[in-house]
Amino acid sequence: MKYSKFNLFALFFRFKNTVLFSLFLILACQAQDKSSNEQKLLTGADQTEKYVNDLRQKNIAIVANQTSVIKNNRDGYTHLVDSLLSLNINIKKVFAPEHGFRGQADAGEKVDDAIDAKTGLSIISLYASHKKPTETDLKGIDMLVFDIQDVGVRFYTYISTLHYVMEACAEQDIPLIVLDRPNPNRHYVDGPVLEKAHQSFVGMHPVPIVYGLTIGEYAQMINGEQWLKNQVKCELKIVPLKNYDTKKNYKLPIKPSPNLHSTLSINLYPSLCFFEGTNVNAGRGTSTPFQVFGSPFLDREKYDFQYVPEPNLGSKYPKHQGKICYGMDLTSHQFLSEIHLVWLIEAYQNTSNQDDFFNSFFTKLAGTTQLQNQIEKGMSSIEIKATWQKDIDDFKKLKKQYHLY
Repeated sequence: MKYSKFNLFALFFRFKNTVLFSLFLILACQAQDKSSNEQKLLTGADQTEKYVNDLRQKNIAIVANQTSVIKNNRDGYTHLVDSLLSLNINIKKVFAPEHGFRGQADAGEKVDDAIDAKTGLSIISLYASHKKPTETDLKGIDMLVFDIQDVGVRFYTYISTLHYVMEACAEQDIPLIVLDRPNPNRHYVDGPVLEKAHQSFVGMHPVPIVYGLTIGEYAQMINGEQWLKNQVKCELKIVPLKNYDTKKNYKLPIKPSPNLHSTLSINLYPSLCFFEGTNVNAGRGTSTPFQVFGSPFLDREKYDFQYVPEPNLGSKYPKHQGKICYGMDLTSHQFLSEIHLVWLIEAYQNTSNQDDFFNSFFTKLAGTTQLQNQIEKGMSSIEIKATWQKDIDDFKKLKKQYHLY
């Protein structure tokens, strides 16, 4: 509750010369303090005063997508690129990650270079012929700005794009500013730590699947752990979040990719994405991606929920397109604070096609061959997770060095 000066003055005369007034003043001050602390979250991008002067009189490149926005008082949000152009910042080009600058391409779909219709800026894809900015791409650029909403999961490729951008900046001696954003899966750490032999664009670093850091903190870890090629270091500035309560779950205002369009799908994604490496559909081609799963090969007596995947935005060619898939509807599932392995294990145990259940992509997602072997041997979720624990505990100690909040 907030108290105006007028109200406090009136209450003073009502309660003066009483013991209760002293107590009242204490409670009123505490309420005021609580109100001031419960301010709205500000992303790094929102706090233009903390980085715009660094950009003036320089040639700037922006790494951005549809989530790269700044709050305003008119229509909700302004894209970072539009906002900086209005401030006369000299933006030369934009680099786009997987799903493209507007975030509409399918997962894994090649994204071509383009010209942005609104601004006329060149859009250079980092998910086409190359995933790392080239020397030619960066010619004449004085500084880069990275502002993309991550979801805190190792196989979500925006942190891989961050890695290559940092590496290119380090090699070309170009400073990088990372505008931090909240991690909607920051509340836990879980999953096997990636083994070096299984590095790929869906897993570049020896971290658990869910790592509990914001993208700004993760950038610091990339530098600090010397994960860039030849152990180069990027000149890095992080613009941290303001009023960030790490114990609070934040609802993202803009979907970070076409198939993560709700708080629930983002929360279930670390658990259901394993199905991308199997013959089970993870809800792509439905209105509830990463909230349902199913396959024509699952036992229809055990799995009474069914759906038919069809092409839609973000999934032009969904797995088992046009076929009845039997599985589970998780659209009312409780919020998770761990990776839920039981769905994957039971699907393997109840498929009519075990020999073809896993594909080669599964090991890239898991970051280890051990998980598939454990499931095939019949180990339970509890038994499997016990084998992750030491590595998770070690990682939790390591990541504390890079906490900003």
